[in-house]
Amino acid sequence: MKKLAIIYHSAHGNTQRMAQLIAEGSAGVPGVRVDLIEAEDLTASPERLLEFDGFIFGSPTYLGGVSGPFKSFMDATGRLWKSHALKGKLASGFTVSALPSGDKQSTLLSMFVFAMQHGMVWVGNAILPQQGVPQEEAVNRLGSWSGLMAQAGHTGPAHSFTPGDVKTARMFGKNIAKALVCMTCKEQVEVTQ
Repeated sequence: MKKLAIIYHSAHGNTQRMAQLIAEGSAGVPGVRVDLIEAEDLTASPERLLEFDGFIFGSPTYLGGVSGPFKSFMDATGRLWKSHALKGKLASGFTVSALPSGDKQSTLLSMFVFAMQHGMVWVGNAILPQQGVPQEEAVNRLGSWSGLMAQAGHTGPAHSFTPGDVKTARMFGKNIAKALVCMTCKEQVEVTQ
């Protein structure tokens, strides 16, 4: 059984709702157990990450980057970086903002660099943007390949996403979980010095 952690920060509930939708997609893949974990819960004990085979990181986009609580979680993993304890683990990410762009790409890039610093294996978003349907119903309607991007509306978290973003989140979770099942063990990807 592969263990996948969806680690997120959510100030208004939108990122949490997206994490739940991604978890629904991931949980449908045989051989994968999914845990939803708030980033703040790992700041004091980042060694809990060692229990998992892969991670999906999630943060709202604030001023072109991850939120403060999510950055605190990232910074707390410094001890693990020194020993490269997370090397070879799968990683991916998602972000939410109220605007179609909102500089979400720079948020995903900060997650990517974080994963690379730890020697993780990044898996992007392989879902092609859907054509020939109304944009609100299209999967990957925002056209992101480095990770999942979603646009939150101005309603409550459960209703703030378009049908296309909801479908994309579930498909994204399923794709990442499948990638985790298919990954070779980390010893096979280590580089000798």
